Amino acid sequence: MSFMMRAVKVPPPSASLEEARHRVFDLFRSACRSLPTVMEIYTLNDVVTVSQLRSAISSEFRNNAHITDPKVIDMLLIKGQEELSNVVEHAKQRHHIIGQYVVDRTGMHHGAGKDPSTSQFLDNFYTSNYF
Repeated sequence: MSFMMRAVKVPPPSASLEEARHRVFDLFRSACRSLPTVMEIYTLNDVVTVSQLRSAISSEFRNNAHITDPKVIDMLLIKGQEELSNVVEHAKQRHHIIGQYVVDRTGMHHGAGKDPSTSQFLDNFYTSNYF
């Protein structure tokens, strides 16, 4: 089984901040338009809704809203396009998508009810003579 690596087509650098801004909006639109397909590919209907995924994507974009250098924006656009193509082409598994875009955003995390400082096993281990 051979694997051909697809090269991400790198567009020419943005001439201005306004052009880079338009490219960012285009990437955001294409990411939002691909959400129903992503929901179907990874069977995420039982875990998250399309609107929750859309808000996760928008928060990723808002995290970089302070950047004003067109070269840095172009670099982030290439990374975003690569991430989108990996997700749409099913290069990731379901738990990757859930861990990256669902669990971190909704506040769910593993072991939410556990406090590691109250573990009876660790208390016994620390008081043992095996050190």
